[in-house]
Formats: sequence, C-alpha cells, structure tokens
Amino acid sequence: MHRADELIPSVTKELIEYLRCFATEERFSKFREAVHFRTRHLTIALEDIFQSHNASAVLRTCDCFGIQDVHIIENRNKYEVNPDVALGASKWLDLIRYNEPGNNTVACITRLKKEGYRVVATTPHKDGFIPGTLPLHQKTALIFGTEMAGLTPEALELADDFIRIPMVGFTESLNISVSAAIFMQNLTTRLRNSDIRWQLSDTEKDEILVNWLRQSIKKSDMIIDEFLEKKI
Repeated sequence: MHRADELIPSVTKELIEYLRCFATEERFSKFREAVHFRTRHLTIALEDIFQSHNASAVLRTCDCFGIQDVHIIENRNKYEVNPDVALGASKWLDLIRYNEPGNNTVACITRLKKEGYRVVATTPHKDGFIPGTLPLHQKTALIFGTEMAGLTPEALELADDFIRIPMVGFTESLNISVSAAIFMQNLTTRLRNSDIRWQLSDTEKDEILVNWLRQSIKKSDMIIDEFLEKKI
C-alpha cells in the first residue's frame, strides 16, 4: 500500500491538483467525466471464472457501464486477465480477490451482505426476477458462475434473490460475458433513470481519481512521495 492510499480528503484534493499537471488536460477531463458515472450501488461477483476470454470481457463491460468494483472468487480456478480482450479495463476498476484457504464463495457473500448488498444469483434454473423487474433501491451484487457448471450450491443457497434473462430458443443459457453485458446495460440504465442515489461520494470519486492518475503517469509513486514530503 502506498502512503497516498490513506490521505485525508483535503490532502487528496490537493494531490489531484498536483498530479493533473503531469497528465494532459484531455486525459484529466476524461477522468472527471468517467468518475461522474461510476457506481458502487451495483457490483459484480465472479465465482471461479477460469476462461480468460470471458473473465476479461466481463471486466471490459464493467468499465464500459461504470461499475467500479468486481469481486473475484477463486476456489478452484485462478482468475486470469487476457490483455488483448480486457484492453486495459482492469486499470480503471477495483478488483477484490478472494483466494484464501477455505470457501471463498462464503467469504465473498458474507462481506457483500455486511456492506449492505442484496446478493442476486444469475441462473436460468430458478424462478426469480428478470432485468426489467429486479428492485434496485438496495445496493445489489450480481453473482455469476462458470459457463458450464453455473453457480455452486453454496452461492445459490446464500443468495437473497435470483435473476435470469428470458429466452425463447432451444439453448438454455448465454455465454457469461454476453449475459453480464445484458444485465449491466439494463440495470445501469435503469439506475441512471431513477431517483436512486447510485453515485459515488465525493471522497470515493477523489480516491479513484488519484488511482487513475497514478496508473497514467510515469514514475507516479515517486512524484506522489515528493508531494507528500512537502506536506510534512
């Protein structure tokens, strides 16, 4: 952890103004615009997604639709990002990994519920909501399983609700990256058209801006250390 990760809000704002001098005005304006649409009201959890193409495509979709946090459960499979598919999306997201000994599915869902999330399992095998009917006033975490096996029994048992995509063909399910894109596009559009307070707090926005600037500026940690030395 870098020292800049625990700055008080007033110093964080000063640091943003300091770092923006090392980025182009176009880049910083893009950061300002993107962070305005970021949300933690909706989050995504991925259980044992091992197909690199799918894992990376989901990250890219999260970035495109403004979902900041992705919870990654690694019980049997390690989550690998394919840079050719993700196109750098992981740089702009907060990836929370669960890969300790024991059942990481339980650990992830327990954490999400403590943080006030309603956990909604995505599965075509349970009656439940569809994207247009899922209530969104409470913070919501969608959890996805592997393409072939789906979610584990533990995930289904601990879920608060279920959601599916209505289909009328012979194939019972979609590719996980396609499913995630359909859910995220629908739910984020509904959020932004609602009176729900889905936006990040000013403090959260500033913390993300600092991280994005760090990712974009060469030798950023050295520049930040120089700034912090002046503040002491």
